[in-house]
Amino acid sequence: MRRLYFGDNLEILRDVSAHSVDFVYLDPPFNSQARYNVLFKSPKEDVASAQASAFVDFWSWGVESELAYHDLLTKVGGPTGVFVQALRSALGESDMMAYLVMMAVRLHELRRVLKPSGGLMLHCDPTASHYLKILLDGIFGAVHFKNEIVWQRSLSKSLMKRRLPSNHDIILYYAGPESVWNERSAFMPYQQDLLSAKTAEKYSSRDREGRQFQLTSLINPAADRPNLTYEFLGVTRVWRWTRERMQEAYEAGLVVQTAPGRVPRLKRYLDEQKGVALSDVWPDIPPLNSQARERLGYPTQKPLALLTRILELTTTAESTVLDPFCGCGTTVHAAEALGRNWIGIDVSIHAVHVIERRLAEAFGQARVPRAEGIPADYDAAERLARTLPFQFQWWANYLVGVHRLHEVKRGPDRGIDGELFFPNGPGRPYGRLLTYVKGGKVVTPAMVREFRGVLEREGAEMGLFICLDPPSAAMVREAATAGLAVTVHGKIPRLQIVSISDWFRGQRPNLPPTEHLPYAAFSTPLKRTQKTYKPDPIQRELPLSFVGGKAGAVAHLNPVTVARDLDDGQSENGTGASSA
Repeated sequence: MRRLYFGDNLEILRDVSAHSVDFVYLDPPFNSQARYNVLFKSPKEDVASAQASAFVDFWSWGVESELAYHDLLTKVGGPTGVFVQALRSALGESDMMAYLVMMAVRLHELRRVLKPSGGLMLHCDPTASHYLKILLDGIFGAVHFKNEIVWQRSLSKSLMKRRLPSNHDIILYYAGPESVWNERSAFMPYQQDLLSAKTAEKYSSRDREGRQFQLTSLINPAADRPNLTYEFLGVTRVWRWTRERMQEAYEAGLVVQTAPGRVPRLKRYLDEQKGVALSDVWPDIPPLNSQARERLGYPTQKPLALLTRILELTTTAESTVLDPFCGCGTTVHAAEALGRNWIGIDVSIHAVHVIERRLAEAFGQARVPRAEGIPADYDAAERLARTLPFQFQWWANYLVGVHRLHEVKRGPDRGIDGELFFPNGPGRPYGRLLTYVKGGKVVTPAMVREFRGVLEREGAEMGLFICLDPPSAAMVREAATAGLAVTVHGKIPRLQIVSISDWFRGQRPNLPPTEHLPYAAFSTPLKRTQKTYKPDPIQRELPLSFVGGKAGAVAHLNPVTVARDLDDGQSENGTGASSA
């Protein structure tokens, strides 16, 4: 089973069957920012990071927090209600309390969907870990607490003049008495250059193949075992093994007598031992650096090795793994690689598409499930525009297949939500098409007129004005005044209005052919020179890089239309708009 959902995890969890999940890993937003941000940026470090804001009520006390608090006291009750009530008495209607209430209702649903034999690991930082543990004790029961795992995510920093560095995360582990625990995975293989002095001294001998070993006793600790008392190689003892097994091991070269008359001993190889036992402090998995191949640009992205270890410890091939805050998809990637069933949920449409692309690159398109919850009809789109307007804007841009999306962090939005680039002839710069999305019910000709002004200001060849409902006659007339765009593909209306209602009736805008572009096209601009050259009429040209963006705005690259492979601008997903 592979299921990928777009939407609020609370609503989605309420539709998941009870006792259907074996293991939950969640890395919820830490209470370190004013809102829940789903972050993405291209692998190029000089491309600004993106923030697809969602759950804006997650961090401040308001109606949603009050309703969630009421439900916890009246519908959940028990220790959870008592703890939440006590926390509110101490914290009041603070941002931290809003976060804890919104987390509590989700943890309660996660408890419902977990099997009695299931387990849960919650990844957090010390900002809220102590409060979250109180909630987990109330919801799952303190008797089911197993471990507080410390992941050392970075080395100590210098110049810490007033306090010690904050360089670790906390992973809280709760599980039922019959939960899966793979003991073999709780050991790390010995590494020659990291052996302790004691282990290196024990395994100081080597065989002809260079394998390290030590000689250990074969004598039985129980002295009264007549059936195991016999002579072997001239020595009579109470042995651990039967004579037949001892003889087989001797013939295999595992029983060694260092000199005649000496007690035979067992040759125990280092590479056959379990390894070094894991503790609850994990310093051996480094965070992703800026050059890591698996890095997708999420500042909070966790290493694949970390999630692989967690799932190897707590799941089997038959297990179903759930991540309700799956972000860039590290949990589902690890689950897919290990052959587990999985469910991933995220409220960011951008994150969902990043996960789709990540899975396709790692495992092939056939193993990527179609994301559920992405609007497939007008009613769903209208509901998204009403409840999550920012996500509607992103979804609409994906729908038309833009290459770059814009997020405004401060100041006016300047009337640009996305950009699409199209080839415009050999040796000529790519054409630029801008998008502007209005998800409200009130859309006027003045808004179209303003967008026409944006096209003039930016010098863009074309523009798409995207709205929910069909445009009025006045809006159509206003768009027509923008005239025609003269492209190598012919004359095309420069400003077109795309309504989601018409889109789902099969009507599409008249656009020039587009194609996938490499990430390299969005990094550093090429230096312009006075040198001229003759364009090759056959060879496709990419004579400039698409950079820019005004102060206060952040650009995001669409993983569906921009290829990650820096050496090849083509994508295995084909060209065109998002499958959304």
